[in-house]
Formats: sequence, C-alpha cells, structure tokens
Amino acid sequence: MRDKSKYTPMMQQYLTIKENYQDAFVFFRLGDFYELFFEDAQLAAKELEIALTGREAGAEERVPMCGVPHHAADNYINRLIEKGYKVAVCEQVEDPASAKGVVRREVVRMLTPGTVMNQNALNEKENNFIISIVGTTQGYSIVYSDLSTGENYAMNLEKDAQVLMGELISLGCKEIVIGPDVEIKMFDNLRALKQIVLSFEENCILPIEYQILVSEISDSNLQAAFGRLINYLIRTQKSALGHLQPVSLTKNDDFLHIDYNSRRNLELTETIRSKSRQGSLLWLLDKTKTAMGSRLLKQWIERPCINEQVIKERLDVVEAFIGDFMVKEELKQHLNEVYDLERLSGRIGFGNANARDLLQLNSSLKQIPNIKSLLSQLSIPSVFSQLEKMVDCTHMTQLLEKAIAENPPIGIKEGGIIKDGYNETLDEYRYVINHGKDWILALEAQEREKTGIKSLKIKFNKVFGYYIEISKANLHLIPENAGYERKQTLVNAERFVTQELKEKENLILNAEEKSIQLEYELFSELRGIVKNEIPKIQQIAKVLAYFDVLQAFATMSEENRYTRPMLNKNHVIEIKDGRHPVVEKVLKDVQYVENDCIMPSDLSILLITGPNMSGKSTYMRQLALISIMAQIGCFVPASSANLPIFDQVFTRIGAADDLVSGHSTFMVEMMETNYALEHATKDSLILLDEIGRGTATFDGMALAQSIIEYVHDNIGAKTLFSTHYHELTQLEQQCPHLQNRHVRAEEHQGQLIFMHKVMEGPSDKSYGIHVAEIAKLPSPLITRAKELLTALEEDKVMIQPAPVVKEEPKVLGGSGQLSLFEEAKPIVKEVVKVEKKVEIVNPYEDIIEELQSIDLYQLTPMQAMNAMYEIKVKLNNRK
Repeated sequence: MRDKSKYTPMMQQYLTIKENYQDAFVFFRLGDFYELFFEDAQLAAKELEIALTGREAGAEERVPMCGVPHHAADNYINRLIEKGYKVAVCEQVEDPASAKGVVRREVVRMLTPGTVMNQNALNEKENNFIISIVGTTQGYSIVYSDLSTGENYAMNLEKDAQVLMGELISLGCKEIVIGPDVEIKMFDNLRALKQIVLSFEENCILPIEYQILVSEISDSNLQAAFGRLINYLIRTQKSALGHLQPVSLTKNDDFLHIDYNSRRNLELTETIRSKSRQGSLLWLLDKTKTAMGSRLLKQWIERPCINEQVIKERLDVVEAFIGDFMVKEELKQHLNEVYDLERLSGRIGFGNANARDLLQLNSSLKQIPNIKSLLSQLSIPSVFSQLEKMVDCTHMTQLLEKAIAENPPIGIKEGGIIKDGYNETLDEYRYVINHGKDWILALEAQEREKTGIKSLKIKFNKVFGYYIEISKANLHLIPENAGYERKQTLVNAERFVTQELKEKENLILNAEEKSIQLEYELFSELRGIVKNEIPKIQQIAKVLAYFDVLQAFATMSEENRYTRPMLNKNHVIEIKDGRHPVVEKVLKDVQYVENDCIMPSDLSILLITGPNMSGKSTYMRQLALISIMAQIGCFVPASSANLPIFDQVFTRIGAADDLVSGHSTFMVEMMETNYALEHATKDSLILLDEIGRGTATFDGMALAQSIIEYVHDNIGAKTLFSTHYHELTQLEQQCPHLQNRHVRAEEHQGQLIFMHKVMEGPSDKSYGIHVAEIAKLPSPLITRAKELLTALEEDKVMIQPAPVVKEEPKVLGGSGQLSLFEEAKPIVKEVVKVEKKVEIVNPYEDIIEELQSIDLYQLTPMQAMNAMYEIKVKLNNRK
C-alpha cells in the first residue's frame, strides 16, 4: 500500500480509485488521453507495445506512466480484453471549467472478457458467455449469460469437477464468477489451458427488479447463482440491464447429452488438432444467413433434441423448404437484409446503440411482413405457431424511417443523425445554420419597408451582436409601434434592436450548438421508445434464427444428397449407404465409400476388426454424426435411415494425454470409458475405439473383453467396438447380442489395398506390417518384423533381439581415416529353446532352470510377457 500523502492531489485521487479495482487496468481520463500509472503502466506498455514514460507526482521518483488517446481507446481496450485482462474506465464526471480543485472522476464501467458489448470485439457466430457458479452439497448450480444478446440459461450439474470443467470448456466461457462456496484451485488446470478470467462476488441475493426473470425457476440454488451474476454485473457495468431475457432452465433429460470428450472426439464444433471451426460438423452445416441463426445452430449441435415431436416439426420444415425451392431462395434473400437483432437489442437496452444501429434495426424489421407472407405459403401448423410470435412492428419501422438519416455518423453527439422534417425546432436550427444571412437580409428588407427608411441597415459586431442602424436624420420616420429598443448612440446614428432580431440573433448564434444538443435528445428519446419494444424484437430474432437454421439444413440436404431420417422406438438402426458428412465434403477427387449400418432391436454390439487406416474410426464417427444430425432436425447423408432417439452419446476415439492433469493416454482412455459405463443407458450410443491398446497385450485384451461383456450384459446400449485383438471375435459365439464386422482390405502383388467397405464377419488377419510399409519405415526394419511375426505365429516362443556384431573399423586408403559406413550385417534370428533332460527327478526342474536362466534386466515388457506365457503353457501341460 502506497503512502498517498506523498503524492499530488490528482495522483491521490487515482490511488484511491485504484484501491477498488486491484484486478483491472484503470484507464484514468486526463484531458484528451486515458493515462495509466505505476504497475498498470508498466504492464500495459508491454502488452500494448506503447511507450512507457514518467510523470512528476510529488514523490521523489517519477511515476511510471503510459497513455492512449481517448478517441482510439476502444482498440487498445479490446486488445487487453482479448488477452484476458479487465479494464476500469475512469471518466471526468464534472465540468473542469466549474470544478473547484481536482476534477471529480469515477469509474463509469468495468470492461471484462465476459461482458464485452463492442461489436468489433465479438465473434458474431458465437455467444460470449459469462458464467456464475454456486457450489452446493449435491453439485454445482450454474447460470450462463450472454450480455450482448441478453440470453440467460441455468443448469444443475453433478458434483464432479471434470464434468463441470467439460461444460465450461464446451460453453466457451471467457469469465467465471464464483464466491467462497466454490473451490478456486479447481480451476487451475482450466486457466492453464484457456484464457479465462476468475471474478468474485459474494452477494447472491437477487434484487427485486430482476426476480421476474427467474419466476419460472423454483430451484433456490439456481436463483442464487443468477443473483450472484446480476450483482456482479450491476457492480461492474454501472448501466441498465433491461435487455436481459428470462432465464431458461437447461435439463440434461431434455437434450441428447454429449460430454465434453465426446464432443471433442466427434469434432462437432471444432477440430481436435487445429481447434478451428473449419472441418467440424458446425462448419459443414452453417449455411445460415444471419448471426442469430449461426449461434442457434451451434447451440443445437451441442445439445441435440430428444423430443420426437420437436424433431419431426423441424424435419417437416426442412422437407417443405426442399419441396418449394422458390420460397427457400426468396427467404434467403430477405434474411440477407436482416442484421443481428439480438445484439442490436443488447446495445439498445444497454444504452450504447448509435444511429447506425437503429438504421440496421429498421432495415431488419422491414423484412418481417415479407417473411411472414412467404413462410405462410408452407401450410405447416408448426410454421404458423412460430409466425404468430412475430408481432407487427410497422409502427417502429415508420418511426425510424421518418426519424433516422440515411447515412448517419458513428457518434451520437456530433449531429447529422435526424432527418429533416422530423422535428420543427430542429428544422429551424438547420435553416438558420444554412440560411442565416438570408434571414438577416430578408428582415432588413422588411424593416425598410415598414419604416420607409431606405438607408436602414442590419449590422453585426462581436460586442453587440446584431443591431439595426438608422441615421439621425431618419429617426423621425420610425413608427411608434415598431418595437425598436435603443442599443447604442453614435454621433451620426442610433442603433436599435427588436424582439424579432433578438430571436434571430439567438437562433443564428446558437443554432449549431442547440441543433446538435436537440439531435442527441431526439435520438435518446427514439432509443428509449425502441428500448420498450426489446422483448418483441428478441422474440422476432428467435423466430428468424429458427427458420434460418432450417433453411440451412434444406440447402445442405439438396446440395449433398441427404435424406429425411425416420425415427423409431424399437431400438433399431437401419442406415443404408451412410456417409461421413465432413469427410465426404473434404474429399475432393476421391469417391467416398458408402456403408450400411444395420442393428436390429436384439443386436447391441458390433465388434469391428480390420487394419489401421482402413476406416474403422470414420465408420464409427459416421454413425454418431448421422444420429446427431437427425436429432437436430437435419436430413442425413444416407440413401435411407431409420434411427432410435438416443439419450446420450459416448465416444472413446483417438489417443490424447491430459498433460495438465498428469494423466497418461491410457489413464484418459480408462477414465472416459468409465464415464460411459457409469452413465450409459440402453437408449445410449457408445463408440469405443481400440480400448486396451495403451497397456500390455494380455492386460489390454482382458480389459477389452470385460468391457464388451459388461456393456452386453448390464447396459444393452447400441455399441460399436473396434479392436485389433482378433481373439475377441470369438465373443460372437458367447454373446447373443454381439456380431462381428470387419473393414475389407485386399493384398495385390504384395501391396495392401484398403476397400473401406464394412462387411459381415471378422477380419481374416492383421495388416500392421503392411501399414508400416505404407508409412515408409526402413526396409531392414520391415524385413525383421516379418521374421519376428512368422516366428511368433509358428513357434510361439520368445524371439531374442538380433545380436550386435562389433568389428574393428576399416581404414580407407591407408590414411587412417575411419570408414563412415560398414557393410550391412545379416539379421540373425535366434530362437531360445530349452533342451529337455532325459532323467528328471523333479517334473518342473527344467522350468525352474529356464526361469533361473532368464535375465529380467535384458527383457522388454513384451518379451517378459511372452516368456511367462510359454512357461504357463508348459505348466498347464504337466498337470
């Protein structure tokens, strides 16, 4: 804590304000600049790459300082927000001309990553959520809000930190608000991976004026989480929050639940490797025309529907769009003229919308009558129910059309935003500004005619302003009722003013200033009128987003030969000629191989074998994506599809270490598998790829078989299980609800050809060495691998590494230089065999000798396992 008494009054003021905003940069307004001091200045100079200077502030040493011009501050603030910092904007709140002493300053708003309202700092295709968490004995109650759109959602989660972290990552939150009831250390790993800001708010009591927003939610913990969020927003934003929408309760049993790992494995909204949107299912399906539609599509993909009626209503609209090409194309044209109504509403409600925002609102609302008329042609009951939510906004569009200029400036305090003819007084100001001299000349002619004095003149000087000057010789001609008031007497003339001249002078001299002020007042009044209509605008935005997403589905379905899926309650999967939607799209010159997936009601598990790179993982993901597409209401990539409505999707595909939490690939694999086994029901879809490969062969095989048996006997979920353990294919004889499938591959002249076709029955063999050849591993290595494979398959004994033969280095040309290369030595295969003794007193003496002869320190884990296997076989044969 600094001793403020050492500094000047202005710096004391800064230090007092900074005490309340320790976790933020304080942008301190000084004239035309925002200045930063002390540690703020040092860090900001580094992050913003601006000059660090100093300032005399009363103390012995100069105070570190940097600054940015106020008119360019938004760009600098946005850069700091993107880096995960907070910024407190401190403004002068009194006129410096009338201030006594130091000008009073206050923080007028706190800008944080979760409360960004600046259009340039937001991704229009994604929500910007700030999340509030309340810890309970049962779990976590969370509320997440997008301040830019006013959307609010609430959900309860089980008391599992991993589930909570997965949900936070999936929501893409930028800021988390917690209190003493939430353990802060729980977020360490998350903050190491993501630029997430932790903020603190203890007050969870929801203010009375916001209680209406949770009137449909009875859960006191969710109400407390919303209260925590609202109190934080009130404290930091210091602005109206009238655009906030009622809180929607998100229940897991209302949606197809997809945990974070499964969303990542399926690359629903971003790819695993590049973390980019391109290459994901979202990227593929996003043919929307509006920002609201794009955000809604992302929400649908992350939480597909499980309500059969809702799904069928969406499919009906998609089918109708496909059946009426002209309606769909005309709708797209109208949607192209619609701006982001949700975020426009947010800025209007927040009080920072400008005239261009109202112009965009007007342009958007003018499309509503045409859109309603167009969609009513579809003659679908669900369409009419949606259209009823789009209220008539003609009164708003007429008002905005009349009021807002066609090309207004960005600022709202510089004039030029209100049309001529909207306000009579404003029109007079403008006329004065543009025709002030004409007015004076006209008044001069009027006074000459009234008095008959031809030499009468209206003049102006800075001291007296405008006045009428009449020579003394003509004073007697002034009518008694002329209303002239003597202003000044000269030697040869008198100067007068009239009430009309005073008014004209006042108008002319103050017209521009008053014009600008009146325009601001008129605009604020307009913004207030529109603000009262925000709930209607937000409802219109939701309906437009709904139809925008469905026209995108129809567009994709037409372009890519998608078909309408059928839904059943019989636990049946019948997909004919299915395709992976994304892989199919990115394969430009290659024909995608279509595959069926047929699983009757009594078939739970498909055990899939086949070589690496043959397409097992693609086939598995294909089923999941087709199911998800169906449950968001989209047609699917297949010639026909009949699907159950899944309640959950679990995937364990691919290998990834969780280095931040210290978990290995195998541990991650086991944890994800365990999560699926704990939560899956018979109505779930489980995709497990190569389970058990992260450990020793027999360990892995044992785990894989036991997992399959557990799913088969205890869960009964539709499951695709791919493996390289050919021994597991025998399970088809033991498990009545399991069948083998294999991905076909053929050898031609020693080359492996992948057919990418899924066939009935198990694979005949593994093709690992062939894949290694394709990967261009060294030829000697491939040769050695084939020899080892033959020995293992035929002799069933452990193969020792080839001995290393050391030779003296050769001398080239008698110069003493060592040869850099030696002739390649033949690879020696040595099979270790134990000679049997003719006379054995102890029937296990040879096995004991064999055990004693093994040098454990020279064996790899695999060699040790093979040795133990051979010994176990011998022991079993002696029984």
